[in-house]
Amino acid sequence: MSLSRRKFLQSSSAALVGLSLKSDRPIAGSFVNDSFKQGHLLRDRVNFPAARQKVKNPVVIVGGGIAGLSAAWRLNRKGFKDFVLLEMNDQAGGNSRWGENEITAYPWAAHYVPVPGPKAIYVRELFEELGVRKEGKWEERYLCFAPQERLFMYGRWQDGIEPAIALTQKDREQFQRLAEKLHGFRATGKFTVPMEVGFSESTAALDPISFADWLREQRMDSKILNWYMNYCCRDDYGATTDQTSAWAGIQYFASREPEEKGPLTWPEGNGWIVRRLLERVGSFVRTGQMVHRIVPQKSGASVFAGDTEFQAEFVIFAAPTFLAPYLVDGMGGLHDFEYSPWLTANLTLDRIPASYGGDPTWDNVFMDSPTLGYVDATHQSLGTHNERTVWTFYWALADGPPSQNRQLLLTREWTYWKEAILHDLERVHPEIRKCVSRIDVMRMGHAMARPKPGAIFSAERSNLRKAKGPVLFANSDLSGFSIFEEAQYRGVVAADAVLHKMNPKRSE
Repeated sequence: MSLSRRKFLQSSSAALVGLSLKSDRPIAGSFVNDSFKQGHLLRDRVNFPAARQKVKNPVVIVGGGIAGLSAAWRLNRKGFKDFVLLEMNDQAGGNSRWGENEITAYPWAAHYVPVPGPKAIYVRELFEELGVRKEGKWEERYLCFAPQERLFMYGRWQDGIEPAIALTQKDREQFQRLAEKLHGFRATGKFTVPMEVGFSESTAALDPISFADWLREQRMDSKILNWYMNYCCRDDYGATTDQTSAWAGIQYFASREPEEKGPLTWPEGNGWIVRRLLERVGSFVRTGQMVHRIVPQKSGASVFAGDTEFQAEFVIFAAPTFLAPYLVDGMGGLHDFEYSPWLTANLTLDRIPASYGGDPTWDNVFMDSPTLGYVDATHQSLGTHNERTVWTFYWALADGPPSQNRQLLLTREWTYWKEAILHDLERVHPEIRKCVSRIDVMRMGHAMARPKPGAIFSAERSNLRKAKGPVLFANSDLSGFSIFEEAQYRGVVAADAVLHKMNPKRSE
């Protein structure tokens, strides 16, 4: 039976009441990488101290996630060295940050990249430089080892996440019909990664309606098919099908080849890519530098961070775009940028639960759970199997208004989330409490852009993508959703635009 988010959280709260009566082993842990208090200073428009020094940099990149690091990589690769990247957090990487303990490295959010198709030319260029692709072939050690993924349904595991157990004839017919429709959309070439390559106004009619409504229009009412569609939207967008644009729901499937090899992954997830980028551009990165004001001028812009005014000709704004109205003087509010709150936890296991069964699997999903399951960080290890491991647990707080879920995320104590996580895992691994020694939790109030109906083709987004002043926008949320390829593309395109503006010959 499906368990609603409200009932799930209520049951988790109930578990707290009896916590002192349990004889479970103690579990250590804490919140990590919390930065929302700094962000709230911007939201509350706190007055910051005046700058005490001025520094001239022709280009200032704001934000050290994949978009900002990709912009830095592109500038550096083109031979342009006179720039600085300012990152609010102590660790660069954004949603691709990672952690490490005595067992393994592990991701804090993004944990893989689908094998990029031929239209993702910038990703392929990067991966060739990093040795992920050699002589036209993907390096085997970076492709996800088997077994890759499994789904727990009806009391047992099945291979693959698309439901395949006990389907009715109606279920099978609707899955087949959906596959045929998605094949048709794929064949148009208008659903691509990056999305800008195939972006076409001819598909705009799909944007204002929700994916849930589109499925209903197609007479696809299979409960199990709709669970799967809902899971996919929560996994990639942090949103349910009724909160997701039909265009984005179709994009999820139609932009990829159905039989593509992959994905590409590492123990620390996309943190591996961040490490390689920092090896190349780390000397330009200034962490712990929260930008609190950007002042566009007739020629250039001033960027204020800490006690320094950075005087620039151009600013690449690679931080989440919703922050721009709080930072950029004269910029009005945004209406079409909505973000999903997420919780990610890394669980240190001193032994694998006896209920685990079979060979260690990379991605593990539970049907009808409000969470997204967990990834085994040691799955890609080339060493001998070790009983100790780290599971990265993902939870998109999708049901209900994002603002309400953000408040829940940020006001509940660590113990509350520890119990909620264990409560979900116990349904499949009853002895999990005896196996876990530590649970660290990262809260992201604005983790990823949510492609709500009508937002992707909005004039607001279009105008920001075409910004012509000294401030150029580069975050993946310009695409309407947050995936690695979109972030990398936006960063590279912004860097090329800046180089062209400064010297048209340099960008060639």
